Amino acid sequence: MAAGDPGLFGPRSVTWQMHGDPMMWIAGVRALYLQALHPRAVRGVVQNSAAFRMTERGRRDAWGRLMRTANFVGTVTYGTTGAAEQAGAAVRGIHRRLTATDPATGERYGVDDPALLLWVHCAEVDSYLQVLRRSGYPVGDAQADRYLREQRASARLVGLDPARVPADRAALAAYFARVRPELALTPEARQIDDFLRRPPTPAPLVPARALLWRPVAALAYGALPAYAHELYGRPAPPPAAVTRRLRATGRVLRAVPPTLRWQLPPQHILRAVARLGPGTRPGPYKLRDSAAILDGQGTQGDPRG
Repeated sequence: MAAGDPGLFGPRSVTWQMHGDPMMWIAGVRALYLQALHPRAVRGVVQNSAAFRMTERGRRDAWGRLMRTANFVGTVTYGTTGAAEQAGAAVRGIHRRLTATDPATGERYGVDDPALLLWVHCAEVDSYLQVLRRSGYPVGDAQADRYLREQRASARLVGLDPARVPADRAALAAYFARVRPELALTPEARQIDDFLRRPPTPAPLVPARALLWRPVAALAYGALPAYAHELYGRPAPPPAAVTRRLRATGRVLRAVPPTLRWQLPPQHILRAVARLGPGTRPGPYKLRDSAAILDGQGTQGDPRG
């Protein structure tokens, strides 16, 4: 695509602002915890990933998997339309080739089952909204609904029919209530839990893992809904205490100048700003007093609103 292409969402979208926030990293870990509680979905991950095999390649792939997910979100949010479509086509191609087996019944099924893709999508967008809002990011109710409408574009890229994807908070809550009886703590979910709490790390970096990673994983876990804590079988921390920690963490991370944070690979935001101009830098201040504007411009769910 030519320079100046705003991509699927564009700098006036809620997605553009939210996805530039550093708390997205904690939100992403929260999403992994939540996604792991769907038995069929988590089997697709564990049975097809070297990350959960005790090999050197698996230790490398464990971190690579997290970075590939972050890179996909960054490309879809800040890349050109062509780059986003290409990233989506690559994901769909991978999913089409992968299957998983139910150990109880022997059933073999594709990981591109729309029900599984929908679970992964909903767990992600719910985590992004929950963590950012509880950490003090100024997303109002109308903007949260707008965000969910926008994210149907991301859902389409991974193979979902956007019309079947929750487009507001009420629909998302209804979806979680409907799927809740299907969730369980399976052996595969325990593997994900173990990985997130103690990811494979070279011996010299184990102290750093305890110092840096463990608080991130604990905060992401604490931000889960009550039913997820019940399934994982660990005491749920008081919600008010978790919210205070999220706010404190958000203040610390947001105090780092954005231009410094954005220097970290893969630099999607810097490339987008270079393509579209300095006025397109994402930031929470751009959401102030914009709920009515966004609602008036985006009633049809156009992600470029």
